[in-house]
Amino acid sequence: MKAVITVIGKDRVGIIYSVSDILAKANINILDISQTIMQDIFTMIMLVDISKCEDHFAEISKSLEDLGAELGLSIRIQHEDIFNSMHRI
Repeated sequence: MKAVITVIGKDRVGIIYSVSDILAKANINILDISQTIMQDIFTMIMLVDISKCEDHFAEISKSLEDLGAELGLSIRIQHEDIFNSMHRI
């Protein structure tokens, strides 16, 4: 099963590390990652494999949202099928 993680906010040191640390501890593998900085705004989207994660999806979502609040970022995770449905024209 796959999920999509989006991160948006003011750029700062350690964003990718902090997000990746949460994912690694939850046994979530990063399949693809794209990130850019537009002026001083950091944007990242990750495709991750959550099939080996033993934590509840809601717990991972909360951990990422809490990290976002701590770093002043918006961090969201969605199941891939929900993400695709929401972004279909």
